[in-house]
Amino acid sequence: MKAANSPVVLTRPVHWTSGVIFASPHSGRHYPDWFTENSSLPLELLRSSEDAFVDRLIECATRHGAVTLSTTIPRCVVDLNRGADEIDPLIVRGVPRHPLNQRTLAGLGVIPRVVAHGRQIHRESMDRAEAERRINAYWRPYHQTLNALISEARTRFGQAVLIDMHSMPHDALTHLGGARPDMVLGNRHGLSAAARISDAVADALQSEGWRVRRNSPFSGAYICSAYGRPSQNIHVLQVEIDRSLYMDETRIAPLPDFDRFADKLGRVIKRLATLDSDGSAGCNRIAAE
Repeated sequence: MKAANSPVVLTRPVHWTSGVIFASPHSGRHYPDWFTENSSLPLELLRSSEDAFVDRLIECATRHGAVTLSTTIPRCVVDLNRGADEIDPLIVRGVPRHPLNQRTLAGLGVIPRVVAHGRQIHRESMDRAEAERRINAYWRPYHQTLNALISEARTRFGQAVLIDMHSMPHDALTHLGGARPDMVLGNRHGLSAAARISDAVADALQSEGWRVRRNSPFSGAYICSAYGRPSQNIHVLQVEIDRSLYMDETRIAPLPDFDRFADKLGRVIKRLATLDSDGSAGCNRIAAE
């Protein structure tokens, strides 16, 4: 469901069963004319930072009793997996050069300066008013919706489990030794999700034959740190999928066997959609109610 002129796409199942939310904050692909006209990059390079088609991969979750949340706005316009205060002074004029985290220093703040391989997005810097306009128009509606969903889940089910879905370039893992993982799970080393939740997700993925690595090289970014509170039964787990498993990264197009991959991931999503806070599927409990 998408309200008129809203960048937020929220889809609810007929019956929400156990407070599980599948989200894709980086799969937006509506590039406004005002943005592309002022970018120094062609569309195909702008799209290199997009988690292309991940929203399509998770859409089956509503059939299995989970909520899905995504957006229409691309990551290179506003990055929803950054804090609203992660503003890069090299792209936004009039902001203090206070100590910056590594993401912002690298040009990957809430208003990104670069896409993949350090390519500069903008022809020139913008004033703070433009940055705030983007944040108010796109960032705040998404996070207001996400915060409300988590609160609703806690109220209705006593728990919220957010599975934050992303994709990673295949070459992002070339530096790793040994067998390269297909998926990387991040729970900020236990700070954003309990081990039992992470174990359940890892087990579900491995049951489909995928290799899973945890917290390296991705341990979770802003959404994990801002919302994950395992002690309050709010669990946030970031899942990074190797893009080469389902898409042609050069053409940004689904592979011929995209549907087969989606079916495999769909079985994982079905298994996790009724996840209880102890890490077990809640199907029997729900059927008994």
